[in-house]
Amino acid sequence: MVAYTYRLPAGIPGTVHRIESATIEPNEIDPTTPPTVYGAAVKLVAGRIQPLASGDAGTLMYGISVRDFPGVASQDPLGTSTPPTRGSISVLKRGYINVLLGGATAATKGGAVYVRVAAAAAGKPIGGFEAAADSTNTYALPGAYFMGPADAYGNTEIAYNI
Repeated sequence: MVAYTYRLPAGIPGTVHRIESATIEPNEIDPTTPPTVYGAAVKLVAGRIQPLASGDAGTLMYGISVRDFPGVASQDPLGTSTPPTRGSISVLKRGYINVLLGGATAATKGGAVYVRVAAAAAGKPIGGFEAAADSTNTYALPGAYFMGPADAYGNTEIAYNI
């Protein structure tokens, strides 16, 4: 058993916190371009959910992919979870959600949230969230802010459209 001396892990990417204040919509996945991770920005294309793609405008963001619980059992290794490639996926439109922090800048409580829309790199995926602007490669997400710093694994919580 692990002993947490200073701080518990912040959570699992895609997990909604404070569910009573969340607005979550069920949506159909586009099987030709399905989302690949939970807790990332997604867009709506012809009525179906896709991940943001390189070069997309940040304004195309429809919401954040949610890791449903309880949900369908997964065969993924412990600590990981992959969204289905077809069927439905939940999308957060408003609320508090755990995400994986990208980039080298630390998140701070109340700090601005940026979504990567171009120039993917190690630790900086398209549709991922960061704590600093990167020229035209990131989009400042209106109505979003960090709830505190990331844990040792890079997990942090954001408030979105609150």
